[in-house]
Amino acid sequence: MQTLPAMAGGGVERGTVEIARALVDAGHEAIVVSAGGRLVRQLDAIGARHVAWPLGRKHPTTLLAASAFRAWLQREKPAILHARSRLPAWVSWLAWRSMGATRPRFVTTVHGLYSVSRYSAVMTRAERVIAVSDTAERYVLANYPRAHRDRLRVIYRGVDQALYHRGFQPSARWREDWFRAHPQLIGKRVVLLPGRITRLKGHFDFIAMLERLRERYPDVAGLLVGDVDPKHVAYAAAIRERAPTLTVLGHRNDLREIMAMSVAVVSLSTRPESFGRTVLEALSLGIPVVGYDHGGVGEILGKLLPQGRAVPGDSKDAAAKLEHVLEDPAAARGAVRDHDFDVHRMCAETLALYAELAAAPRR
Repeated sequence: MQTLPAMAGGGVERGTVEIARALVDAGHEAIVVSAGGRLVRQLDAIGARHVAWPLGRKHPTTLLAASAFRAWLQREKPAILHARSRLPAWVSWLAWRSMGATRPRFVTTVHGLYSVSRYSAVMTRAERVIAVSDTAERYVLANYPRAHRDRLRVIYRGVDQALYHRGFQPSARWREDWFRAHPQLIGKRVVLLPGRITRLKGHFDFIAMLERLRERYPDVAGLLVGDVDPKHVAYAAAIRERAPTLTVLGHRNDLREIMAMSVAVVSLSTRPESFGRTVLEALSLGIPVVGYDHGGVGEILGKLLPQGRAVPGDSKDAAAKLEHVLEDPAAARGAVRDHDFDVHRMCAETLALYAELAAAPRR
């Protein structure tokens, strides 16, 4: 049983679907508890069960659901309870700790470099704590000295390399539809920044980087793809006002195709992130990435494309790194290294952790 706020989209949600699929394929029952969202249809399609429960709703009454959640867990009797976000982890932990010897084994995944607080500390209280990168593991050990090192496991996120592989090209029909919808991109070299439209993602650094390159490379076009958080509508409007020629799209189900059409992908988050799934997807396609050298993005680039690392917060340095790509795109693509950040490995390691914990003596 996996718990998280919602199944609207994003790396955490997609990883939840991938683990649910692996469980079903291995003959287990997979249950996901969330407030719902567009990815619920994928859970239904793979034979997992979704239970609508707003465990991630940021309201004082949410924690009061722990009693009802505990009663439901006692009826469902899951072997593993896996919390993937802080508020669902609090509800899960409060329910779990008072269940006695029949309770499930408890797992959390540290998907983010959360603000250090008692609220975030719940992610380190499980019997096993999965860190999605070495960066995430160092964050836990540096900030939560009471976290048990022997309970920590690093399991890197992964991509399906049957879908994300060198040489992938969108279909002719897709290309035709794409240019019909976006004629301003015909004949342009697209530089893509994917991710939710929030201040964290560094959109103004992206604009500054493109402005530095505009005179020398007039055929370069900037593209943003990602949901606009309702709390950041004014921020999205400010982006459009600052850069009216920037193409800004919302959520897309064809990000793989858009990446494959891009000359480069960039990641300019203002704060370190724990991993960087879209960076890995782009590199798996053989698309060069320029990213700030911190957190999980710097970790991935260090392994797969060291020359793509830019000084954090320095859009001038990022522009210089992108210039190398624009000068020789073929060489930049050829410099991307192969990797083993594979989704099947991620799922196998996670299911092995579940089995290990289920067989371990209770403390």
